[in-house]
Amino acid sequence: MQRLARGDKRAFNELYARYSPALMRYFHRMLWRDKEKAEDFVQDFFMKLIRQPESFDSKRKFSTWMYSVAHNMCKNEYRRMEIRKPAEFESVVGILAVETEDHAGRRIDRKAFMNSLSSELEKMDEDQRTVFILRFEENLALKEIADVMNISEGTVKSRLFYTLRKLSAKLNVYAPETAERSK
Repeated sequence: MQRLARGDKRAFNELYARYSPALMRYFHRMLWRDKEKAEDFVQDFFMKLIRQPESFDSKRKFSTWMYSVAHNMCKNEYRRMEIRKPAEFESVVGILAVETEDHAGRRIDRKAFMNSLSSELEKMDEDQRTVFILRFEENLALKEIADVMNISEGTVKSRLFYTLRKLSAKLNVYAPETAERSK
């Protein structure tokens, strides 16, 4: 960023190559899986970066700052939309198949699970969905999520806890053994 502020074009190219795929994934999921809109937002982000490189807070990690800006861009878009389109999210959750001694060979239908997960995430409020995506899809640390969303780490933990609890209850059909143990 310091090189970019001094006008180094290679610095911009490096930042774009390194961070544009992550931003594209984030915008794509947060903006109703609209590829064109996500591409526009990635371009808008980098245009802002070119025009105002001094807006970067050098005391912060670049990726955390980047997601903060992206998060704010999404919030502004939500405000512009009178009625939000249904969001469809694809998650990279680690539950892909269940095999136990009792149920050898039983596999979860990944597509059905992903559709159900997307549907349940769609029903959650923006903050719960954002925390989930930043943690489990973008692999951000709790502190980074707190910085991105401008909330405390305790709030992040609480939102994650309740989000996972809701998802677990709604998706327990995919892990019936777990549901039985929790009763």
